[in-house]
Amino acid sequence: MDLLEYQVKEWFGKIGIPVLPSQRIDHPTDLKRLKIRYPVVLKSQVHAAERAKAGGVRIVETTIDAIAAAQTIFNLPIWGELPEVVLAESKYDAKQELYLAVVLDTAVCRPVLLGCKEADIDWETAGQKMQYVVVEQEFSPFYARRLALKLGLEGTLMQSISHVIEKMYQLFIQKDLDLVEINPLGVSASGQVMALNGKVRVNERAIGRHPDISEMAAKIVKTHGHGETNGHLGKWDSAEHGKIGILGNGTGSVLATLDLVANAGGKPGLCLNLRHAFLSDTAQTTFCDRLDTSLKILTADKAVQVILINLLGSIPQAAEFAEVISKFTQQDKSEGKTQTVRNNPQRTRRDSTFPQLVIRLAGSEFNTARKYLAGLKTQGDSLILVENLDEAVAESIRLARSTVSKR
Repeated sequence: MDLLEYQVKEWFGKIGIPVLPSQRIDHPTDLKRLKIRYPVVLKSQVHAAERAKAGGVRIVETTIDAIAAAQTIFNLPIWGELPEVVLAESKYDAKQELYLAVVLDTAVCRPVLLGCKEADIDWETAGQKMQYVVVEQEFSPFYARRLALKLGLEGTLMQSISHVIEKMYQLFIQKDLDLVEINPLGVSASGQVMALNGKVRVNERAIGRHPDISEMAAKIVKTHGHGETNGHLGKWDSAEHGKIGILGNGTGSVLATLDLVANAGGKPGLCLNLRHAFLSDTAQTTFCDRLDTSLKILTADKAVQVILINLLGSIPQAAEFAEVISKFTQQDKSEGKTQTVRNNPQRTRRDSTFPQLVIRLAGSEFNTARKYLAGLKTQGDSLILVENLDEAVAESIRLARSTVSKR
């Protein structure tokens, strides 16, 4: 989960990283009550890159100009994203700009400090210019000074930037982050340093441990809908309104299932990974909690007619998993009967609002759940249980097509 710049600047200011006086603008008229002096820089608060080139950053000298510029920015989509907030910030004249970052390197499973004496770097040649220090043991100011020395800094400037790096690492650890980036870090003619722009990426598995981040995540979900509640798989615009929803217990298994459904001529819908928590989860969740939530999300999607569950290897709570499925199918039957009585005595179960389930379980640890589900299967056609993934995909596509033909 990436934070917007104004949120990043708030974190920076609280932890001691120098930032410019700024003010959040929710509507152009808020600029009539601006508390910072002109000239002011107005910045569109979107996740998309290159906002300055797109016209999302404006320098203004007066209130009238600021309101007019803000109206333009609020109505300017950048890579399809419209800002809900504009950041007003004091203008800063930088004599020099640097790049700093703390990132989690999954290859070495350690945090790494990054630095470059050029802020606007060409990433194709960044390896030749970028300096790095791997934090191999418990962090100490030594690591920050080592990076500053690698950048060729001296005297007061080295001390100032070392202090910023220390604070960046402190924030990185406190908030369970994957990335803390300052790009650029401005240096004035007097040697003053200032974080002019920043980026923070939160480790989504740690969101539930931080109430303030959980609150941010809940707002994102409320604003953007359930399509962004599970960001580990990315977002497929072409899969948003497909007929076959997909659940899996790993990114690889979900992506493989998605490909198989698409290659077989099916229309995959929303795909969710049960291995990770949702952005909206403010407390620790179990696998079965996420399964129950996912089934509700897919059921609420009117386009989804079949839910394909592909579980590979092992999962915790195999017995509880079967109970969640049983509860879902019983709810399905209850809803189907209600719809039949209210609307049309001849209406079949497939016309109900509940999608059908196709479940593929592969792994010895699923034996308990498989036996339980096999008993449920004999009670009706609300779920189909198979062990072969190709067969599961074929059944899902057949059910989706038959549902369409009946309707």
